[in-house]
Amino acid sequence: MATTYLDITNEVLRELNEVILTSANFDAAIGIQAFVKDAINKATFDIANEEPQLPFFAAGTSGATDPFYGNVSVATVAGTRWYTLKDGSSSITTDYASIDWDDFYVTTINVSGETTPYVSKGLKFLTLADWKRYYRDNENADDADTQNHGEPQFVIKSPDHRKFGLSPIPDKVYNVHFYAFEKPTRLSNYDDTIVMPDQYSNVITAKARYYVHQFKNNLQQSAFALDDYKKAVRHMKSNLINPAPKYMTDDRTYF
Repeated sequence: MATTYLDITNEVLRELNEVILTSANFDAAIGIQAFVKDAINKATFDIANEEPQLPFFAAGTSGATDPFYGNVSVATVAGTRWYTLKDGSSSITTDYASIDWDDFYVTTINVSGETTPYVSKGLKFLTLADWKRYYRDNENADDADTQNHGEPQFVIKSPDHRKFGLSPIPDKVYNVHFYAFEKPTRLSNYDDTIVMPDQYSNVITAKARYYVHQFKNNLQQSAFALDDYKKAVRHMKSNLINPAPKYMTDDRTYF
């Protein structure tokens, strides 16, 4: 069963030898109980800021739209360079928290009217500075006279980080796939569930204890809690982000 806001708040309160809350008095909490509730949210945001691309922050399931790497798909429009990363987002506060700019993929598979041979390839990331230096003048001229649009080769990030651009400007419809990560939602109700698996709830509780001990001006216990948090984060990242082999061997020498 998923850990709720009430569960993890009471876990921290028990570790601090404080009176726990119930579903009936959770909203009306005051004093140290209210501070622990705030610390749980602060700890969750700290984790997201430190490593925004943890799997449980993913915007969707990889390959949910097509069997390509990515959990978001955007269809291009002929003659249009720039596309909002998150459909329907009204401002940076509702945008994705993080984008994996190394894994943009463009294809014509599953595009209406397209047949073999399909376009299917990764897009190289091009910094905005390099695009301005080497491509902007010519491609802006193309944009004005619509003469030389083509198959995208590069993906670029807009200055406000809210859009991605394609170079060259697309000459037709393509599907662009990429991996996006959401911001964690602030917990408010007692039965809200934490975003991460129970296995890693100790990351939140350790950072919450750090804030409480700072609040109480107990610097030694605060340092211990911060050390617990750093160890827990290191183990979590090792399990979830860096599980791949770090080296390769050649078995041909044995056969």
